[in-house]
Amino acid sequence: MISGVETIQGASKWFAAARRAMEIEARAISTAAERLDGSLCEAVGLILGHSGKVVVAGVGKSGHIGRKIVATMCSTGTPAVFLHPTEAAHGDLGVCAPGDPVIMISNSGGTSELLRLIPTLRGLTSGLIGIVGNPASPLAAQMDVVLDASVEREADPGNFAPTASAVVALALGHALAIALMQARNFTVEEFGKSHPGGWLGASVLRRAKDAMHQDGEVAWAGPEDSLKQVVIAMTRRPLGAACVITGDRRLAGIITDGDLRRALEAHDDIRLLRAADIMTLRPVTIPPDTRLLDALRIMEDRPSQISVLPVVEPSDGRCLGLLRIHDLYRAPIG
Repeated sequence: MISGVETIQGASKWFAAARRAMEIEARAISTAAERLDGSLCEAVGLILGHSGKVVVAGVGKSGHIGRKIVATMCSTGTPAVFLHPTEAAHGDLGVCAPGDPVIMISNSGGTSELLRLIPTLRGLTSGLIGIVGNPASPLAAQMDVVLDASVEREADPGNFAPTASAVVALALGHALAIALMQARNFTVEEFGKSHPGGWLGASVLRRAKDAMHQDGEVAWAGPEDSLKQVVIAMTRRPLGAACVITGDRRLAGIITDGDLRRALEAHDDIRLLRAADIMTLRPVTIPPDTRLLDALRIMEDRPSQISVLPVVEPSDGRCLGLLRIHDLYRAPIG
């Protein structure tokens, strides 16, 4: 049992070890990035030169890294599959079509299961790319392209757990996938099509007009409406804001819950206040075809975040509706 005193005394050491681990891994990735050379471009060219898929193989922790690289490639325009080297010798090699490039991941560069696959893969005329922690290893010597995944040390105090070496291998796999995205001119719309079931895909494929509140769902007000009328409208339609519009539905301004609070603070007698007196002029707006992902960035990537956006038709300035930040996370596909 660890006592409370021992826990308090040990906490600073645990915290220091955790921070040091992250710093070691960050430096290892930074060093690997500085070390990148023409080999990465060779790997990209080798993969682009084949119309089929990419096969990724690794054992143990390298296998886990390989599966993540496969997932990243598949979602970013490069079809890929994972091949377990042990199962490969028992029938799974059938997944490899002639010419399929193969990425082999090994920290030691001496993984016997990978080395035994090479003659068969050569018979399939597969190009071989190694993400290898030891560039002078037997595996590296047999690769067509080697991406150097060596690290100065692992992140654990004993320098034996595959930590820094694992994240560097993953970072190199991601770097290759991103370079392939660039080479293929892979678009955000294409990315959305490969993610139809999640929020990320929905935020790319769907537009503001698909998720906005409109018509009777929105608290509408005219510039001359009294503050009491505005409060009643916002209470009945609690979206956090009222859109102030002119007779032809052009947006004149917006009144948020914050505007109401500031008006109450600034005026002892609010009975004579009109919507035009407290509304925010020239609020941030978006057109109806704005992607939800872009709408989220508009709301959040600013010194003072906003939670609602009027949706305005750019051709004539008509206010079509109101989009809330909450709606972005609840927008379903379909």
